[in-house]
Amino acid sequence: MEPRTYKVTKIDGDYAHLLNVDTGEDLLMARALLPDETDEGTMLHWENFIYTVIE
Repeated sequence: MEPRTYKVTKIDGDYAHLLNVDTGEDLLMARALLPDETDEGTMLHWENFIYTVIE
């Protein structure tokens, strides 16, 4: 699978809404799978099933 870039658009309890910046698709993801510092507006890089924060 190819790398993807997401923006966290909303935090909803234990879940985060991620917007794929390339396709505009919305993804609901468990916050437990995201880095601890993830908050609304955070940009994330996804590759090999691992999310990392883009500074």
